[in-house]
Amino acid sequence: MSKMQTTPDIETISPIDGQLLFTRTYASPTQIALALQSARRARSVWSSLTIRERSVFLSTAIAWLVERTSEVAEEITRQIGRPIIQSPGELRGIAARVQYMTDVAEPSLADINPTPMAGLRRYLRRQPLGTVLVIAPWNYPLLTAINTIAPALLAGNTVILKHAAQTMLTAERLQQAFDAAGLPAGVFQNLCLSHPDVAAVVADETIDFVAFTGSVSAGRIVQTAASQRFIGVGLELGGKDPAYVRADADLPHAVDTVIDGALFNSGQSCCGIERAYVHASCYDDFVARAVTLVRQYRLGNPLDQSTTLGPMVKASAAAFVQQQIDEAIEQGAEALIDPAPFGAYSLGAAYLAPQLLIGVDHRMRVMSEETFGPLLSIM
Repeated sequence: MSKMQTTPDIETISPIDGQLLFTRTYASPTQIALALQSARRARSVWSSLTIRERSVFLSTAIAWLVERTSEVAEEITRQIGRPIIQSPGELRGIAARVQYMTDVAEPSLADINPTPMAGLRRYLRRQPLGTVLVIAPWNYPLLTAINTIAPALLAGNTVILKHAAQTMLTAERLQQAFDAAGLPAGVFQNLCLSHPDVAAVVADETIDFVAFTGSVSAGRIVQTAASQRFIGVGLELGGKDPAYVRADADLPHAVDTVIDGALFNSGQSCCGIERAYVHASCYDDFVARAVTLVRQYRLGNPLDQSTTLGPMVKASAAAFVQQQIDEAIEQGAEALIDPAPFGAYSLGAAYLAPQLLIGVDHRMRVMSEETFGPLLSIM
C-alpha cells in the first residue's frame, strides 16, 4: 500500500522558465519550539566570547560562501532571475560588508567612559539583547540578510533567520556556511516559517528584536505583532526613491547612473531609482540619452552571459508593473520604449521590457506608489 502523497507548503517557481525549482515544508510547532530553546541555550556561550572571536567565526562563514561563488550565484539567478553576470557581485558585496563590520565592531561596542568623578567608576556598557529574528527578502537574498545577521552576531546575540519563500536555497547556504565555520549549536538557525508562524515567533519571549526588510504592508503586520511585547524592531520598507538631475550635472554620467539605478536587478532593488526629476535646461538631452541607453539592454535568459536584463521574480510582479504603465498612459503619460524588439512577450510571463515614461504627474501611481520593476518615470 503506497503512502499518501501530501502537497508541500512551498512550491517555488523559477522565473527563468516557469518550472518548479524546489519545494519545502514549513517547520513544525515542535521544530520551532526546539529552535527557540536552542537559541536561548546558546546565548551564554556566544556572548561569553570576545568580539574578535565572534568575528573569526563570521569571517570564516563568509569565506566559505565566497569560495563557492559560482554555484551560489547561479542559485540566486535561478531563484530570482537576476543576470548571471551580476549575481557574483552579491558575494563580493557581503565579503566587503562583513569585513567592514568586523573592523568597526570592537571600537563601536567598547565601553563608553563619561567624565571621571572622584570616588566613582562610571561607564556605559552595551550588552547583547538575546535573540534576534531576521526576516529577509528575496531581491538581494545574501546582502539584505547579512546586513542584520552580521551585526547581531558580532554584538553577541543569537539569530533565527526566516527568509523569503522564493530564496530558501540561499537561506540554506547561509546555514551551511555557519555550520562549516563551526558556530556553536543554536547561535544561527534557519527556519522555514509561514506567516502565522512568524507572528507566533515574534510573540515568543525568546525573541528580543526583529529585523525586517520587505513591503510596507508586511512591515505593519510585524510592527503590530512586536508592539504587544514592546521589543525593538528595525524596519526597512518599500519606497519611491527619486533622483534629481541638476542643470550643472555631468549628463552622460547622470544618465548612466540613473538608468543603472532604475534597471539593475530588473528594478527590484530596495534603493532602486523609480522617478527622476530633471532640470528643464537639460531635460530633452537627458531623455534622448536615456532612451538610447535603455534600448541597448538585452532582455533574455539570465543564465546567458550576454543578458543584461532578466525576468522579474514572478509573472504577477511583471503584471503589476505593466498595470502601472498602462494606467499612466491612460492618464496622459507617454511611453518611449517599444517593447517589441526586446521579445518580452515571447520569453515568458515574468519577462518585461524596460520602459521610460514622460508626461507623468503626481496623480499617477507610477509617481507615488512603489513599482519595483524596470520602469523609470521622468519629469
